[in-house]
Amino acid sequence: MTRVKRGYVARRRRRSILLERAGSKGAHSILFRNAQQQNMKAMLYSQKDRKDRKRNFRALWVTRINAAIREQDLSYSKFIFLLKNKKILLNRKMLAQISILDIKGFKTLLDMIN
Repeated sequence: MTRVKRGYVARRRRRSILLERAGSKGAHSILFRNAQQQNMKAMLYSQKDRKDRKRNFRALWVTRINAAIREQDLSYSKFIFLLKNKKILLNRKMLAQISILDIKGFKTLLDMIN
């Protein structure tokens, strides 16, 4: 069989992977094989971290809501229970924003459920 030279196709593929790894330390940004392995690892981490980001933000919102509610002598779980009973459909992100930016509005919300 004759040898196939890949020409610009291989160069283009390698260059794109090396450009993705630009800014990495050491051989990870210079040598193709190391850059390719590092790229695969980075893609796995980015997939996992997209899931983790959702978890972290929800925990942050819960913490903010809890801090605002504790000032009114109410626990977080009771607050969420009362919201569901009154059929007030606000998600945790909106509740956290209201508790930070609109304190009077948050207090009126608390008055509605009590």
